[in-house]
Amino acid sequence: MRDLQLPGRSPVWAEHGVCATSSPIAAEAAVQMLKDGGNALDAAIAGAVLLGVTEPHMCGLGGDCFALISPAGTDDIHAFNGSGRAVAKADPQVLRDQGHATVPLTDPLAVTVPGAVDGFFRMNALWGRKGMDEVLAPAIRYFDQGVAMASRVTADYAQLADKMTDTARRHFLPWGRAPKPGDRLAMPGQAEVLRRLAKDGAKAFYEGEVAEDIIDALKKLGGPHELDDLAQHAGMQTDPIHGDYHGTELWEHPPNGQGATAILLANMLAQFDIAAMDPRGAERAHIEAEATRLAYDARNRFVADPDHMTQLDYMLDLDTARKLAALIDRKKATATLIQGAEAVHKDTVYITVVDRDRMSVSLIYSVFHGFGSGICSDKFGIMLQNRGAGFSLTPGHENEMAPGKRPMHTIIPGMLKQGGKVIMPFGVMGGAYQATGHARFLSNIVDFGMDPQEAMDCPRLFAEGDTLTVERGYAPEVRQALADMGHKVEDPGTPIGGSQAIRIHDNGFLEAGSDHRKDGCAIGY
Repeated sequence: MRDLQLPGRSPVWAEHGVCATSSPIAAEAAVQMLKDGGNALDAAIAGAVLLGVTEPHMCGLGGDCFALISPAGTDDIHAFNGSGRAVAKADPQVLRDQGHATVPLTDPLAVTVPGAVDGFFRMNALWGRKGMDEVLAPAIRYFDQGVAMASRVTADYAQLADKMTDTARRHFLPWGRAPKPGDRLAMPGQAEVLRRLAKDGAKAFYEGEVAEDIIDALKKLGGPHELDDLAQHAGMQTDPIHGDYHGTELWEHPPNGQGATAILLANMLAQFDIAAMDPRGAERAHIEAEATRLAYDARNRFVADPDHMTQLDYMLDLDTARKLAALIDRKKATATLIQGAEAVHKDTVYITVVDRDRMSVSLIYSVFHGFGSGICSDKFGIMLQNRGAGFSLTPGHENEMAPGKRPMHTIIPGMLKQGGKVIMPFGVMGGAYQATGHARFLSNIVDFGMDPQEAMDCPRLFAEGDTLTVERGYAPEVRQALADMGHKVEDPGTPIGGSQAIRIHDNGFLEAGSDHRKDGCAIGY
């Protein structure tokens, strides 16, 4: 239990339903959806879409999503891939000829087909209870009337405002400057898109005037995108993957997400007696950092579109984890990591909901980097993601950009099982950090018996390339010990990610946590 004399927050306990996410407005809307007869999937979509106005730099209709869903009355877990593909005329040689070694973040070729809108509608058809007109109603109201900009959001905005194009500034900077806490942001263009979606379904986004607005914005910048690229998009249900960590199963979305990296990293950590270490000490931090570099090296080599990836079984194999763990020097930093195709970023939203029938939803939604590609449609203000920056430009690489191919994604929803029962949907935001965040959160729960709130309040560190960013929550002597081991220790500048989780207890109650690094909360009833 936390020291009640120090700043912090307690987990939220409730019986009938809980939502945990990074905006209280979105959490409240999700819980109200539950009270009005919707299920956890309805509530999660309602809250996720609303996050597009409370955190517009991190997610939006021009983004992608992934989800894990455990339907009521079962402990089955289903996965849904709501990510988009490279367009039919995508050509990596164009970028190589321009001298690029990686996909530029603001180039039109970084824009793959936005998959989230289609994903929300398909998931609703598969597992929802209410119609999408009702599910979208809260978001339409808030996009129209506006919301107050919160503290974390304004801090992020301050770093991004100067990078916006004139079109983006018109839709996302109505104040003519970076927002201050309490400034109102309304997005009437996207509210109109949501009204059309509520009336006509997903085709209102992928065909017609909205689609034309998106394609026009890309073509003006030389993009090879065509209306047919949008019209042909379809998300898909997939089979989740999982691994075991000391009797707790970690369930992840399969590639093209990086969930396999989280499982590989957890399998590596299982080779050490982490539970005997100080959870905030240098020994644990060092092993986690070294294991991260080794696991992410495998990710950068192998994770790709599922139709092209050949080494998934290798990454999930315990023998692979044992061999990699054996490379770790417990006293000295020796592992190296060449940065992958995607640049380090920390921009994502996550929402989890459990309802009274114990349907559980773990959903993550993102435009990749802050404000994605920065390419914004003129009429409706759809900010387009830059997920194509997750492709490799190395000829022959399994993750090389190619027409109709999905790039490697950093965003990953998670769930935990014990004894065959779903016990916790959870997610850790933070871009590339997420696989490390999943493994660390899991270790905090299993090795140290932390409750969901304690597990996310614990300080974080991340091996980013050749540096080790260490949050200020670590004691100075820990930072020095890591430096003495050979780590290049740096302050991350901003908090490392965020997280949300809901634990399902056998006594009928739900226990939820929401990360202090974001503006949100857990709300239950």
